[in-house]
Amino acid sequence: MAVSAPAAPGAAGNGGTTRQDRVDAFLERVIADGGAAVAGLCTSLGDRLGLYRAMAGAGPLTAAQLAARTGLVERYVREWLAAQVAGEYVTYAPERGTYLLPDAHAAVLADPALASYAAGFFTVLQAVYATEDSLVEAFRTGAGIGWEEHGPALFEGTAKFFRPGYTAALVPQWLAALDGVVEKLERGATVADVGCGYGYSTALMARAFPHSRFTGYDFHRPSVEAARGVAAEQGVADRVSFEVAAADDFPGADFDLITYFDCLHDIGDPGAALRHAAHALADGGTCMIVEPNASARDEENATPVGRVLTAASVAVCLPSALAQHGPQALGNHAGEGALRDLAEAAGLHHWRLATQSPVNRVYAVGR
Repeated sequence: MAVSAPAAPGAAGNGGTTRQDRVDAFLERVIADGGAAVAGLCTSLGDRLGLYRAMAGAGPLTAAQLAARTGLVERYVREWLAAQVAGEYVTYAPERGTYLLPDAHAAVLADPALASYAAGFFTVLQAVYATEDSLVEAFRTGAGIGWEEHGPALFEGTAKFFRPGYTAALVPQWLAALDGVVEKLERGATVADVGCGYGYSTALMARAFPHSRFTGYDFHRPSVEAARGVAAEQGVADRVSFEVAAADDFPGADFDLITYFDCLHDIGDPGAALRHAAHALADGGTCMIVEPNASARDEENATPVGRVLTAASVAVCLPSALAQHGPQALGNHAGEGALRDLAEAAGLHHWRLATQSPVNRVYAVGR
């Protein structure tokens, strides 16, 4: 049997592709990723400074016109626009010297009220990059990095990132997928929103169901204080309250609905949190557990959404859980099986995938 000699370095293989071709292709991808990482700062600036909002629906603008609209320095605005054109976020007409934010791009970058709005994610990156030195140390020691150790950009950015999706899906899709829950809420129910953060999820439910009472719990006092402001701003403070409490010892009992929005995996002892929920539920009550739509199988997360989620787990979710010194540090892609086992051990024997989106999976859980 004849055996071919191995190809020499640089020799053609795989249908004519050389090793150097593959190196060059991967180098190009890494450079593109690096460019995206740096450009993310420009996206965050565009969001924070109102540049995208000023361009939305305005038609073609010169750099000077955009600077005048935003009250910013034209030279900086012109440099920012050059970066936006390079990233293909903004189009440029050189013969007129004007820049245009397409309507489809404005739907993603300019209006926080739209479900497609994603610019809030880039606020999170301010906090994530600021913790790199702490993460280096954590990798070496196994220590955690508590939620409260991050800067305010993480708390604000997390709320901005999740709010559009909650606004679009929480009431019409997620709650509607839970058997009998909407009817209870319409009549008047008691709800605990555990790990409520800035309280946008709590306020959304309260606006939709004025006969029900809602309490948001979070161990992070600054977020609780922000949530109280959100409730007052949205006119639901008469039926919503917020308290500083951990997931495994929040007060109250006989809740018709207990919710966890993208937070159970951040808890150092999620099993204890679910045991507490099992005791705090009313007869026939429901836990709604919203978790990232990521797989426990690493190879299945090789998607744009999976890449964001798993990287966020390295930077925030896993370190937050480890900082609490509990028995489990799940990360945000532990998978349905791990969560279901914890619920079963906690006495929550009824488990159902109620609905899902590309970003989230929503579970209906009960005793």
